[in-house]
Amino acid sequence: MDPQEAIDLTREAVWTAVMIGAPVLLAGLLVGLIVGLLQAITQIQEQSVAFVPKLLAMVVALSLTLPWLVARMIQYSSELIGGIPGRF
Repeated sequence: MDPQEAIDLTREAVWTAVMIGAPVLLAGLLVGLIVGLLQAITQIQEQSVAFVPKLLAMVVALSLTLPWLVARMIQYSSELIGGIPGRF
């Protein structure tokens, strides 16, 4: 395996990790932003008020995107494992 193939494999792995983590992280980010704005407006500074909605939004996002996430991971894994004989 030459260095360019190793770089390509690493780039593909990082990109796949970003794509898998993005839906859940974006849901948490959006809900956190909204709750933070509401807390600033109402001056309620309780930590559990910010934590619980973010957690629920992330669980909902994960449950809605789970089939796509699993399919993406299976596709990446099968391509990676299928390419082993040609690389070594």
